Amino acid sequence: MSQKKHPSPPEIITCEVVAKSKLFTIESLDLQFSNGENRTYERVRGGGRGAVMVIPITADNELLLVREYCAGTHNYQLGFPKGLIDPGEAPIEAGNRELKEEVGMGAKQFSDLKTLSLVPSYFNAKMHILVAQDLYSESLEGDEPEELVVVKWPLDEWQSLLTQSDFTEARSVAALLLLQQFLASEA
Repeated sequence: MSQKKHPSPPEIITCEVVAKSKLFTIESLDLQFSNGENRTYERVRGGGRGAVMVIPITADNELLLVREYCAGTHNYQLGFPKGLIDPGEAPIEAGNRELKEEVGMGAKQFSDLKTLSLVPSYFNAKMHILVAQDLYSESLEGDEPEELVVVKWPLDEWQSLLTQSDFTEARSVAALLLLQQFLASEA
C-alpha cells in the first residue's frame, strides 16, 4: 500500500519553556510548515527514558493485573503492571523489575509486542508493551504509596475485561488487544 508522506517536519523557529514541575516541562514551539503556515504548539517534554507495560501470563493461563490509584481520574483503575524505565535499563529489565515490584513475580521469558506512542500531538513518550511468561515468585520493594491489589483474570475470558468499568486505560486496552494478535500468531 502506497501512502503519501510529508517531506519533513515543520521548522522549529523558537522553543521556550513555559511551565515546569517536578514531573513535567511544558514547551511552547513556534513552527513554520513547508507551505509557509506558522503556528504555535505546546508540548510536554518527555524524559526520554520511556516506559514499559507488562502482560504477565501464569502457568494456569491467567492474566495478572493490578488495581491502583490514578490521580488523573481520582479513582482506582484495573490494568497491567507498568512503570518508567530507569536510567541504564533495557525495556525487558525494566519490565521484570516492575513485575517484581507490582505483582511479586519475575519472568524468565519476555516477548516484545509493540512500542506505542502516548499522545504524540502533545507528548514525546514511548511505552514498550511486553508479554511475560514462565513466571516465578520474587518480590522487590516498589515506590507505590500503598500495596497494589493483584487481580487474576482467566486468559480465555479476556473479552470480559473490556466490559469492566475500571478497565478503561487505553494503554491496557491496546495491550490486551495486541496480546490476542500475538497469541493467535503463536497458535
